[in-house]
Amino acid sequence: MSMSSRSKKRSLTDKIDSNKSENIEKLVKKRKHLTVKSTTTDEEEKSNSFWNPPNWKQTIENIRKMRKDVVAPVDEMGCDQVADLSKSPEVIRYQILISLMLSSQTKDEINYAAMHRLKEHGLTVNNILETTDEQLGKLIYPVGFWKKKVGYIKQTTRILKDTYNGDIPNTIKNLCQLPGVGPKMAHLCMSCAWNEVTGIGVDTHVHRISNRLGWVKKTTKTPEDTRKALESWLPKELWREVNHMLVGFGQTICRPIGPHCNLCLNKTTCPSVNSSPMKTKTN
Repeated sequence: MSMSSRSKKRSLTDKIDSNKSENIEKLVKKRKHLTVKSTTTDEEEKSNSFWNPPNWKQTIENIRKMRKDVVAPVDEMGCDQVADLSKSPEVIRYQILISLMLSSQTKDEINYAAMHRLKEHGLTVNNILETTDEQLGKLIYPVGFWKKKVGYIKQTTRILKDTYNGDIPNTIKNLCQLPGVGPKMAHLCMSCAWNEVTGIGVDTHVHRISNRLGWVKKTTKTPEDTRKALESWLPKELWREVNHMLVGFGQTICRPIGPHCNLCLNKTTCPSVNSSPMKTKTN
């Protein structure tokens, strides 16, 4: 895809906003403001408020430059690219949620293909409830843990039908109560489906790169720990951008195995370039 064609492509947010109905606007107005309660102590919060990683602004600017020059799978096949934008807002949101549920432990290319099959089959709440588990399994295979995800999708879809009138929840708390949905999916869903930033979506790429760059005060063991660490210092206006930016960076340059450190604009400041035991690709 050429850069010119990419620049002409309307964003998912624009397309969702332009397709909103009066009922959806009323629904949004009824939404309660989400207050995220911190689990840190007063001393930890005071300490975190004075800490941020060195050179982080220049590091981000460098990553933006590298992302601009290289198209990553997430740019064309990510969860925000797979919904059928000709459908109603409720269906679009449902498709975004299903895409996020399928994406766990699954490459974007495989997830994108599975979503294409589901949309051809008819990816709506009513149609999925009428689809047998065997049919659904064939449609989503070979996404990671596809057998478990068949159950999660059927259970979640039933809840959406019975509790949310066929729409998806509009709070982190209620999204996380759905089978197969965790904090990462919930925050990304709020951003992509509801156009509301509630937190940083941290997947394995964001988790890995944040630790490599020293963007966490102490090494974190889980993506959820990384999310809390990042949110303690990263300005909120960057929360929406950082997931997409780092996922693409992790798919192309800062790869889990054989990262292209020689091509990275942050190679002179990244603390992991020389100290990491990972194998570095030179071409």
